[in-house]
Amino acid sequence: MYAGTMQVQTDTPSFLNLSGFNAAELNTAPYEYLLMPGFIRTEASAELSRDFPEITRAGSFPVDTMQCGAAFQALMRELEGPAFRHAVEQKFGVDLSGRPTMITVRGRTDETDGRIHTDSKTKIITVLIYFNEIWQDTGGRLRILRSGTDLEDFAAEVEPAMGTLLAFRRSDNSWHGHKPFVGARRTLQLNWVISEAVKRREQNRHGVSAFFKGLFGSSGYTG
Repeated sequence: MYAGTMQVQTDTPSFLNLSGFNAAELNTAPYEYLLMPGFIRTEASAELSRDFPEITRAGSFPVDTMQCGAAFQALMRELEGPAFRHAVEQKFGVDLSGRPTMITVRGRTDETDGRIHTDSKTKIITVLIYFNEIWQDTGGRLRILRSGTDLEDFAAEVEPAMGTLLAFRRSDNSWHGHKPFVGARRTLQLNWVISEAVKRREQNRHGVSAFFKGLFGSSGYTG
């Protein structure tokens, strides 16, 4: 397990419930994941929802290519800051020092999204945070899967409601997916990746994928 020796600012960030994250259980089967409703503090929900970037088509978009309000920009800084990184290191027993972060956002999903997949081997940790009102649809609920072949064989199902976090360590069996949903589904995805070269390539890929998805409806779903 990664012990970590760096001194980290201990003040609780204004948007993140880090004490709740630190206390949350790390599940180890079928792979390492943490599911936490209320990761975004309730009192911050309204302004973050207001400042979420306006996205009118399906696809993942690098957050630095979008227009975000001030509160959402401040949230990005906290997510990429040392306090949250240290909390993730401690929870998953991994050293993320020197590993770059990459943030993408989604505003909508379509009928091609949600197919079973694992994330690419260039990703170390994936963090998903949802920015939707209480979710009533049966589709669009991400599932932690026990295999890459059966969407009904799941260990957990995530309601993509406002402030809910799902974090997992990428592995060859970190299968996930969801039943189809067409409509607004607002998600932030934060990844620690292995290198800056990977970050640049992935950001370019997401940008191109989202562009062509808007033209032709091709799928580039990432969570």
